[in-house]
Amino acid sequence: MSINNIQTEIVDEFSQLDDWMDRYGLIIDLGNSLPPIDEKYRTPDHLIEGCQSRVWLNAELTPDGTVHYTADSDAIIVKGIISLLIKVLNDHTPDEILASDLHFIDDIGLSEHLSPTRSNGLLAMVKQMRLYALAFKAKQEAGK
Repeated sequence: MSINNIQTEIVDEFSQLDDWMDRYGLIIDLGNSLPPIDEKYRTPDHLIEGCQSRVWLNAELTPDGTVHYTADSDAIIVKGIISLLIKVLNDHTPDEILASDLHFIDDIGLSEHLSPTRSNGLLAMVKQMRLYALAFKAKQEAGK
């Protein structure tokens, strides 16, 4: 499924919830369903800079050329946010990730309902996920 199709599904799911407390509940549920990150990635090297909460992110380039992300956070809302980002970007090629416009963030009203520090953290998460994709793209091009 394309990145845009996944975003459309997320927007549709959130649009069924009028109240932001219900939307936060959905974000928390998504965080709770995030598969655990391997303990070996819960290191300072995998922490995302710019997040008030601790967020660990790992990415691996799969044999089929897609990027697979795993993550965890010590804050339940933040864990839900990184879960949303993984849902959208996971198992896509570096080019697809780099070319994506993550409009769902604004479409569901997430950015306007986050504190300034959480908004900065969200941007830091997106930036780190794109940096991984950029590094994998460079590695792929070097291998050609």
